[in-house]
Amino acid sequence: MSDLTAIIGARIFDGTAWHDDAALLIEFGHVAGIVESAAVPSRAERVVLDGGMVVPGFIDLQVNGGGGVLFNNAPSLDAIRSICAAHAPFGTTALLPTLITDSVEVNVSAIAAGVAAAEQRVPGFLGLHLEGPHLALARKGTHDPALIRPMDDSDLARLVEAAKTLPNLICTVAAETVTPAQIAQLAGAGAVVSIGHSDTSYATAREAFAAGATMATHLFNAMSQMGNREPGVVGAVLDEPAVFAGLIADGIHVHPASIGAALRAKRGPGRIFLVTDAMSQTGTEIERFTLNGREIVRENGALRLADGTLAGADLDMIDAVNFMIDVLDIALEEAFRMAALYPAEALGVADRFGHLGSGAIASFVHLSGDRQVKSTWIAGDRVWAAAD
Repeated sequence: MSDLTAIIGARIFDGTAWHDDAALLIEFGHVAGIVESAAVPSRAERVVLDGGMVVPGFIDLQVNGGGGVLFNNAPSLDAIRSICAAHAPFGTTALLPTLITDSVEVNVSAIAAGVAAAEQRVPGFLGLHLEGPHLALARKGTHDPALIRPMDDSDLARLVEAAKTLPNLICTVAAETVTPAQIAQLAGAGAVVSIGHSDTSYATAREAFAAGATMATHLFNAMSQMGNREPGVVGAVLDEPAVFAGLIADGIHVHPASIGAALRAKRGPGRIFLVTDAMSQTGTEIERFTLNGREIVRENGALRLADGTLAGADLDMIDAVNFMIDVLDIALEEAFRMAALYPAEALGVADRFGHLGSGAIASFVHLSGDRQVKSTWIAGDRVWAAAD
């Protein structure tokens, strides 16, 4: 068997441009180039696709669970394997299992599981997202208020060590519950600090960004909104060019008009990217499950607590991409970048992820003409294919 594989038979979007009548060359799990079909080396093993398009694999930086597993309920290596596998049928080739506010013991277990997943090279595992517990009670959302608390020295030390040992780490904190010095220390250790579940002012949010925070968690949700005299966290995110922001594009968490306004307002290089905020239901028919002892109900495309509070999202990445195209009228190419290149840039891994340029990890999705997932590939291996 040759070490060189040629993927042919579909249009190829490399993250910037389209290639017709072309082949994606893969060698040792990396992109070796894109060439005309007639120029495929004779030694290459050919994989012929039945039309459609090949696009960069989707990257989801906020995934609470999948396949019937919720990371908070099972912070283990096996859970990470299950979650990654559950999202592959929806085009996700890299993700961050996300632990929301929980006890110190659960956080320790989650970090250990993440380190083990990296060591064992679990397909699709890119690192961890620790969302809380250092949040604002006023914007707690579904997070258990009994577990929310300020960051102390031991918390900081544990997160700094995690940032050094995990491939990637996002820490979601509220700008008013951590200090600029703590943010600077986390960022200096390699963590991506994201502002979320925060009720703070525009000025305090800008101080957090100046200290090293470079991201916002699920834009518009669980944060102070933009007002005429106080722009809040939303205003600070849109006004700060360097800051990236995750977006739950399901038409429930954020109104399409608000999404459109944010896209027009956001200045680069920081971009708005897609996340699912998915829970354990992804890839299953589950209708009810528990989180921190509270029941979450899946109904009408949403996940809610008994009091109606949104609790994660009933969303997958291909549906988020199609929502942006079909409802927001976003160009196909930009929607794909929101699901692949921009999250890679936000995490600081765009040298290897989020596109199909030479040298990148060969993770991609084969989509049908109507943008449904036909197969998903991670580092040159097909990890999922739709039934014929």
